[in-house]
Amino acid sequence: MSHTNESEETVVPYFGVFDLFKIGIGPSSSHSVGPMRAAEAFLNELQEADLLQQVSRVQIDLYGSLALTGLGHQTDVALLMGLLGETPDQIDTETVPAKLASIRESQKLSLNGDHPIAFCESTDLIMHRRAVKGMHPNTMRFSAFKEGDLETPAIEATYLSIGGGFIVREGQTRTSQARCSSEVPYPFTSASELLQHCEQHRISINELALANELTFRSREEIREGLQRIWKVMRECVEKGCQTKGILPGGLNVERRAPDLYRKLTERGDPVNQDPLCVLDWVDLYALAVNEENAAGGRVVTAPTNGAAGIIPAVLHYLQRFCPDVTDETIERFLLTAAVIGSLYKRNASISGAEVGCQGEVGVACSMAAGALTDVLGGTPHQVEEAAEIGMEHNLGLTCDPIKGLVQVPCIERNAMGAVKAINASRLAMGGDGKHFVSLDRVIRVMKRTGADMSARYKETSRGGLAVNISEC
Repeated sequence: MSHTNESEETVVPYFGVFDLFKIGIGPSSSHSVGPMRAAEAFLNELQEADLLQQVSRVQIDLYGSLALTGLGHQTDVALLMGLLGETPDQIDTETVPAKLASIRESQKLSLNGDHPIAFCESTDLIMHRRAVKGMHPNTMRFSAFKEGDLETPAIEATYLSIGGGFIVREGQTRTSQARCSSEVPYPFTSASELLQHCEQHRISINELALANELTFRSREEIREGLQRIWKVMRECVEKGCQTKGILPGGLNVERRAPDLYRKLTERGDPVNQDPLCVLDWVDLYALAVNEENAAGGRVVTAPTNGAAGIIPAVLHYLQRFCPDVTDETIERFLLTAAVIGSLYKRNASISGAEVGCQGEVGVACSMAAGALTDVLGGTPHQVEEAAEIGMEHNLGLTCDPIKGLVQVPCIERNAMGAVKAINASRLAMGGDGKHFVSLDRVIRVMKRTGADMSARYKETSRGGLAVNISEC
């Protein structure tokens, strides 16, 4: 029996490309995608217990960062849509305002779309803004009551939103629902092990990633899934470049991507006259995505919504300014990026509420830098170095969104992160892959830095730029 327990404790989860890249909605993977998935999971629990049709009231209690920045991150909206039975990857974002208005005007909500109950946000969606010692910063508790007993929940469940749209039910291990790394041909828990596989089997990181993914899906399924992710990224950029207006939330932030797009297209591509115009295009791609995210549009978590613009921006740079880019190039990029992201997910965190923005923009920058290096012909050691550079120069990056909105400084941070990723790749490609600080070491340092960081700088809007705003 003791041997079994030890084996269970040493199970290593496998995080694949479709775990790190998930199609969802803005503005936040941890505060909107995660809560919507938690609401879906709670509905499933009610159905499995044969209680759904007996429920007369549902109460949701939010704690930590979800309570402090939930309104700015549209956590309330995500939860209501989730209780309606909507999912982040399938919901029609154009229908959200009307559905939300209907719930608030009628004070009624149809659980799973077919069981109407009374629902008043002031009493049924409660945000506990005081910190609770020992509690995960993104905690939500669902309680369902039956008619005749509105004091004692018929069923209760607590979920944690752990970043990137991942959720876990309290009491379960974070790996309990994950696939196991021992199932794949090239298991790894560190960058060091990853490089050993590449050297021993003479394969690239994207080849290793594909071989592992083939354990769970066919080659055609992988290709179709990756191309769908790339399609959503492209559509997000296109919509962001075309949609003018003011972003919601009260900061009156004007969308900049449409005007920048117009200026760049009018002047053409004068790279010979101004080589730095390449940066303008990279900025444009990142701004377009993150303005769409801030408006609650369709995005891909990469690996989070707050950092969703970096990888699409670098992919668009790759497609526009680098030669011989094919669909297969894009797929290799995403596979390599996911491998790097999985190291952070497994050994540190990709949640701004846990480790600050270094876990979002920093991780996305690292993923993009390594992936770009891989598809441009870099060696596995150069890929590892590029990923390390991408994080090393984001260490300590705080998460301090003004008014709890994923707008300032989040949108511009994605533009800066994308440019930094490209430069990190160029630095690594200029060397031979030998460098002083390993990727494994920088991941450990990032995790410790996040642990040392004051909660004020971890998605609570209680420190940094969020509270130091000069009056105009």
